[in-house]
Amino acid sequence: MRAAPTILHLDMDAFYASVEQASKPSLRGKAVIVGGLGPRGVVATASYEARRFGVHSAMPTAQARRLCPNGAYLIPRFSLYREVSELVMGLLRDLSPLVEPLSLDEAFVDLEAGGAAFDSAGARAAGERLRADITALTGLSGSVGLAGSKMLAKIASEEAKPDGLLLIAPGTERALLAPMPVRTLPGVGPATGEHLRRAGITTVGELAEAGEDELVRMVGRAHGVGLHRMALGLDDRPVVAERDAKSVSVEDTFDVDLHDRVRIRYEVQRLADRCTGRLRASGHSGRTIVLKVRRYDFSTLTRSETLRGPTDDPAVVREAAARLLEGVDTTGGVRLLGVGVTGLADYTQEDLFAQALATAGAEGAGPGAQGLEEGPAGPAGEGAPGQPPAPAPEGAGTAPARHWSAGTDVHHAVYGPGWVQGSGLGRVTVRFEQPGSPPGRVRTFLLDDPELEPSDPLPLVGREDPS
Repeated sequence: MRAAPTILHLDMDAFYASVEQASKPSLRGKAVIVGGLGPRGVVATASYEARRFGVHSAMPTAQARRLCPNGAYLIPRFSLYREVSELVMGLLRDLSPLVEPLSLDEAFVDLEAGGAAFDSAGARAAGERLRADITALTGLSGSVGLAGSKMLAKIASEEAKPDGLLLIAPGTERALLAPMPVRTLPGVGPATGEHLRRAGITTVGELAEAGEDELVRMVGRAHGVGLHRMALGLDDRPVVAERDAKSVSVEDTFDVDLHDRVRIRYEVQRLADRCTGRLRASGHSGRTIVLKVRRYDFSTLTRSETLRGPTDDPAVVREAAARLLEGVDTTGGVRLLGVGVTGLADYTQEDLFAQALATAGAEGAGPGAQGLEEGPAGPAGEGAPGQPPAPAPEGAGTAPARHWSAGTDVHHAVYGPGWVQGSGLGRVTVRFEQPGSPPGRVRTFLLDDPELEPSDPLPLVGREDPS
């Protein structure tokens, strides 16, 4: 175990929901739930105000609505979350070259490796400075844990929530851990926890007292030895610098099973565009296109196609995804669709679009080789990266009606930027406000109002102090 608590664990507080509250002034201090909004949706993050009603992540959205019927339910805006996350990760990289991100809102930092701290006083000062810098840069709060190991630093940040800092001083580890439930330790899930409970072990202190031999007898050597070490506060895992992403993917679960083949092709095309938009934003390209289809009976199929070289061209990904779809039977209905790109690289091969079209043409003698139908403007849905796909061409069916999900960013030609509060009965309700503004006014429009358009999220950076 380290002599000094120089491993830092940062966990942003209710990250997605906090970003939404910072972005939408009318939601500050209110219950906010971010996740899937349909009957099969799942909560991604709930604000602390929503958690008081029992709402938590991974809960079905339908159950959350019963517990917190007056909460604001919003779709995730991952492009904005990634933008804010990168700002926070930049602050961490200023502290040390050894930063190990676990997700958009969570990371370990080795302060000693960066010369940011060598003892308890320095570590605490670095942690407090980091929290202040995060608030100044983003307006958000994060909780910090400091300890001599990754396991203890993560436990400390959880104990510090929300918006706090906890340092576990050397020599106090076992006393802190002893009264905690065994589920506090990483790797102790429901099954192991229940097995230990039946043996009369419910706290970390009891786990330590049981001894290594008894734990090996109960759960096996590999797990038993590790459990005993963790119960003693021992964890020698190093902080590992971030690795490059291995894949980029997007997927959607549908409220109602899709049966119309034209609609399914349209959704795959839309997902391919979103995937390549995310791919380009990360500065990568990829060689292997992956299609994921979850059918009505929950069976999940994946199909892949590897190109001759990496690409970030939306048309190439759309063509490949369409070819893969032709080989999947969707007659019973589709619950979920996903498109991904793997085999990432930091360069592209320029002739891949020609290759994809040539491949489609060569295999075009059979229906299984067809791509999307083409109209006067080329393949259906082709457009600028990051833009929603165009309606399917005439003869290929009608594109879905314009839909506005709660939380979507919009811009009105007269009233400016705002966000969708809800829609239905042919109308959409928009609240016009932005980061740093007072709570805005609400107005209602027809779904197809030509003056109302989707827009990119407004950055939190540079906004006025909400107080």
